[in-house]
Amino acid sequence: MKYKLLLVSLLFVAQNSIAAVSLDRTRAIVEGSSNPVVINIENQSDTLPYLAQAWIDDKNGNKLTTEPLIATPLVQRLEPKIKSMIRISTTDISKLPTDRESIYYFNLREIPPKSDKPNVMQVALQSRIKLFYRPDSILDKSKTNWALDLELEVKNNGYIIKNTSPFYLTVIGLAGDQNKSENGAFDAVMIEPFSSHEIKTAHFKKPYLTYINDYGGRPTISFSCNASLCKADK
Repeated sequence: MKYKLLLVSLLFVAQNSIAAVSLDRTRAIVEGSSNPVVINIENQSDTLPYLAQAWIDDKNGNKLTTEPLIATPLVQRLEPKIKSMIRISTTDISKLPTDRESIYYFNLREIPPKSDKPNVMQVALQSRIKLFYRPDSILDKSKTNWALDLELEVKNNGYIIKNTSPFYLTVIGLAGDQNKSENGAFDAVMIEPFSSHEIKTAHFKKPYLTYINDYGGRPTISFSCNASLCKADK
C-alpha cells in the first residue's frame, strides 16, 4: 500500500509541476554562418535560486559535445525573478547538408536548491524544443511562402503529404474546413525535407492543412483537388 501511495504521489507531482525556469520560444533556428541564436530564460520563482543546465541533442537523442552546434553557458545560476540568456553557436558545420535543414533539440534542465527539510522529494524539470540548422543556401527561400508548394495525393485511406521543400514541416491539422483543421483533434507529425508522409483520414471536398511556422504561429493552407492531386491555393 505504501508503494502505491508513493507512486500516486509521484504522478501527482509530475502532472502538477510547472517549470520555474522558462524559455522565450518553442523552437529555435540557427541560420547558416550568421551570429549565434540567443535564447532568453527566466527564473520565475519568487524565492528560490535555480541552476539552469543546457545542452543539445541530435535527432537520435545523442548529446552533442562540441560540434556542429554548442550551447553556452552549459550551467548557470539564476537568482529569483532573474533573466538570463543562452547562446547557440555553430562550430564545425562542414559535415552538415547544404541543401536542406538539419534538426536538433535544445534542452534546458532546472535544478532546484537542496532542501533543508527532511524527507522532501525534489523534482528537476526539463524543457525541450526543436532546434533547426538552416544553411546559407536556403535562407532566401525561407523568407518566401514556401509552404504553398506542398501537395496532397489522394490515397484510399487518406492523403500523402508531399513536402518538396528543404525545410522540416510540422503538420498539426488536416480537415475539411479551416476551423476543424486549426482546432480539431490531430496527432501532429513532422515531415522531413524532400519527403512524404501518409495521413489516414477521411477524404474532403476541399482539404485544409495547418502547420507550425518559424515563429510558432499556426497558418492554414487550403487546397484544390483535381483527380488524385491537390495543390495549395495561391
